[in-house]
Amino acid sequence: MVMLMRTDPFRELDRLTQQFFGANGTTTRPAVMPMDAYRSGNEYVVQFDLPGVAPDSIDLDVERNVLTVKAERHPDYDERAEVQVSERPRGVFSRQLFLSDTLDADNIAARYDAGVLTLRVPIAEQAKPRKIAITGGSEAKQINA
Repeated sequence: MVMLMRTDPFRELDRLTQQFFGANGTTTRPAVMPMDAYRSGNEYVVQFDLPGVAPDSIDLDVERNVLTVKAERHPDYDERAEVQVSERPRGVFSRQLFLSDTLDADNIAARYDAGVLTLRVPIAEQAKPRKIAITGGSEAKQINA
């Protein structure tokens, strides 16, 4: 597989802390960022569910082939409100993906629409199949490399 989830040993600790104390999530469900990833032609498409997140609170960074997605959802109510039920996760969401050298990390396209962040990561030109001409004898042939 060309794109892998990067493990973070502190993420599980954060998740358990959030679950126990209710910070950045709820006592029944921690803050999460569900993701789908698939290959479509000459690119990988990665989609993150971020309902209720303001577009300006989403941050994307690529450093040493590690793509980091961070987003923050704030409560819709005033902090003085008397909250009866709070099940919608809020706080900071973060996810990291390791991008292999066969992907073009310099040309990632991002779009946020209807609560879904869609990233399009093109496959690098050097990783695409190409034909190599073979010369010799009386005729030249081409084969896939």
